[in-house]
Amino acid sequence: MKTTVASAAGMAVELRDVRKSFGKTEIIRGANLAVREGERVAIIGPNGAGKSTLFHLISGRLHPTSGSIHLHGERIDGLQPYTINRKGLARSFQVSNLFTRLSVFENIRCAVLWSLGYRYAFWKFLADLKDANDRADEVLHQIRLERKRDTLAVNLTYAEQRALEIGITIAGGAKVILLDEPTAGMSQSETHRFVELIREVTVGKTLLTVEHDMSVVFGLADKIAVLVYGEVIAFDTPEAVRNNERVREAYLGSVLAEQQAAMVS
Repeated sequence: MKTTVASAAGMAVELRDVRKSFGKTEIIRGANLAVREGERVAIIGPNGAGKSTLFHLISGRLHPTSGSIHLHGERIDGLQPYTINRKGLARSFQVSNLFTRLSVFENIRCAVLWSLGYRYAFWKFLADLKDANDRADEVLHQIRLERKRDTLAVNLTYAEQRALEIGITIAGGAKVILLDEPTAGMSQSETHRFVELIREVTVGKTLLTVEHDMSVVFGLADKIAVLVYGEVIAFDTPEAVRNNERVREAYLGSVLAEQQAAMVS
């Protein structure tokens, strides 16, 4: 049974000595992290560092081998993803996860319904659910897709589909948002606009994002957690992480060099 435990005041997400093994292979090796309410935290690290596994553990898709995970002081490791979602944590994925044959509005409304307490009932007409429809329109305005309201999700551009995924993630009113590589595959101009959108829709919320684009990381995050070989080797402000010698040696120096070379070419 999961219980509420002593937690530092104002903490949104806490990982305490979290480990995850697949057979004899240990992917997460005693990760510790404490994210305050309202913070925007970017999780970075080399490929294979365990970033997606860490997100799976926090959101309940995987259960830790040992250690504990807490959401607003309540222990959630071992709970199912839908239960964690109802406690106020939502996430997006690297791969688009939309109802492609539904309209933009219908996609958002599906995400809204459960949060407003609606369950399946064949005698209810969705068009009559004013609170759900109003909330869906509000989210459409937030993600700037009002003009695409009746467009099928399959007909959106890639950047618009990613924006719709953000809308679905925030539609239920979750206080903690996990975004997995939200700007992957976008052009530089699309990335800039998308970062502004993320910043706007997460005001007052706690954000954890996995991101490889260092311009996004340093432009969006209040703090950066560096994950290397399943361990958090640094967790600090962007400036402190940028100047951390251990981080530069393990990861950051080579990544910045690669991205600067790509911009020159």
